[in-house]
Amino acid sequence: MYAIIETGGKQYKVSKDDFVYVEKLDIEAGKEVVFDKVLMVNGKVGDPLVKGAKVLGVVVKEGKAKKIIVYKYKSKKNYHKKQGHRQPYTKVQIVSLEG
Repeated sequence: MYAIIETGGKQYKVSKDDFVYVEKLDIEAGKEVVFDKVLMVNGKVGDPLVKGAKVLGVVVKEGKAKKIIVYKYKSKKNYHKKQGHRQPYTKVQIVSLEG
């Protein structure tokens, strides 16, 4: 039994007791979060969303991903630019699937 949800412009396949790393949400750790953009649950496919379906989760923690290096370079122009980036995320534990 699984569901496909959408949050932060991305789609995630989740099932009960999964841990999911989603784009940063403005919710504190320990609080409950409801994902109501459910594209599929229990084999029911929405058009585009399944009506009345929701996925409940609990925010475990917030953090930042590993640093990636963004390096820009133009040949023969003496242009080099090096930047680092750490993408913020929210770790969510899925509690239940409804719908």
